[in-house]
Amino acid sequence: MEEMRMTSPHLIKWPSWLNYMILNTWLKNSILPYYPATKITYITVGAEVTESPSNVSALVVPAMKNVLAALRKVGLHKRIKVSSTHSLGVLSRSFPPSAGAFNSSHAFFLKPMLEFLAENQSPFMIDIYPFYAYRDSPSNVSLDYALFESSSEVIDPNTGLLYTNMFDAQIDALYFALMALNFRTIKIMVTETGWPSKGSPKESAATPDNAQTFNTNLIRHVINNTGTPAKPGQELNVYIFSLFNENRKPGLESERNWGLFYPDQTSVYSLDFTGKGAAVMTTAANVTSSNVTTWCIASNKASEMDLQNALDWACGPGNVDCTAIQPSQPCYEPDNLVSHASFAFNNYFQQNGATDVACSFGGTGVKVDKNPSYDNCFYMTTGSNKTVASNTTAISSTTSYSTQKEAPTWVSSCLLVTFFSFLLNTGHA
Repeated sequence: MEEMRMTSPHLIKWPSWLNYMILNTWLKNSILPYYPATKITYITVGAEVTESPSNVSALVVPAMKNVLAALRKVGLHKRIKVSSTHSLGVLSRSFPPSAGAFNSSHAFFLKPMLEFLAENQSPFMIDIYPFYAYRDSPSNVSLDYALFESSSEVIDPNTGLLYTNMFDAQIDALYFALMALNFRTIKIMVTETGWPSKGSPKESAATPDNAQTFNTNLIRHVINNTGTPAKPGQELNVYIFSLFNENRKPGLESERNWGLFYPDQTSVYSLDFTGKGAAVMTTAANVTSSNVTTWCIASNKASEMDLQNALDWACGPGNVDCTAIQPSQPCYEPDNLVSHASFAFNNYFQQNGATDVACSFGGTGVKVDKNPSYDNCFYMTTGSNKTVASNTTAISSTTSYSTQKEAPTWVSSCLLVTFFSFLLNTGHA
């Protein structure tokens, strides 16, 4: 099914039975062939619909119900949750957090949506950007407060709760808004947050240092399960926006510079996703300039499923020649998943510039500076492909590790959930 954007000015009138048929076809073509090899955990119907110039918000909940019905038919309704993302503009008040309230103009569709989320244990999805709060009101919001760096506290006069960062304050404003409507069990998921590394002259806070600081502190804050002042210890799922800079996106300079990587796969700045180490500034200019030879191997801490998915992808869509790890070939022994994945990972890594992202594999790949070659199994290095020839003997071309999946688990789960955003139009034009 062709994707229908929520911002489309023309909505098609379809009878409900036709909606259901089209949705089932879409599910069979776009979800079932890739699940569970690809980690699909949420389907979001629409994106920030309250920001749309078209009056489409009334169509969202009926569409969500149709999606859920289709998932229930194939037994996936408990594994894949259905929701819809919102901007913080869905609130009419956000300060102090305890006064958080939804915009009354959205009540006609928010109430049935919240009922749907509560009934099906789906999260309320929100896109939160402290950068905009600082950019638009620097006299009221300090940069340190927006970056998780504040040494002072902001006190909510109604509750006495102390806030040291804008992110927590915005999350709690949503919790209080939900509680005001008596929805106390709905969890919040942050589907977008981040900080731009470059901006227009009026966006002076958009720098690589600030972007690195915000995302590093965010990761530590989330991984430690700190929670928020109103919900201490509450686990919060957060997705960083975004993986790559969008160099062709219109608008202010910042709109093109939210990524962790440039389009050529070099890092905009380094980021420690473990939340434990110290982040060190790394520019695109020195990401690939090191004279030290490195290799990429499989992590022995990775799960067997994640390794297998990554190996299947490398030997299939990743275009790695995996002949050398087939039976009777020099790199077949030891015959185990870690060894085979290490060989495939390294070939992909070396063939794609030996960059950090080329050794990611969703966290299952690790870079090493010790040559992992052994016996007659030689690991490729950048700029050389002669190891491929020396590693192989005659073998049938029909043998392959590929499962012919278009997208592996590590691709879909890296940084951002893959959201299938669409709307089945059940309403009016």
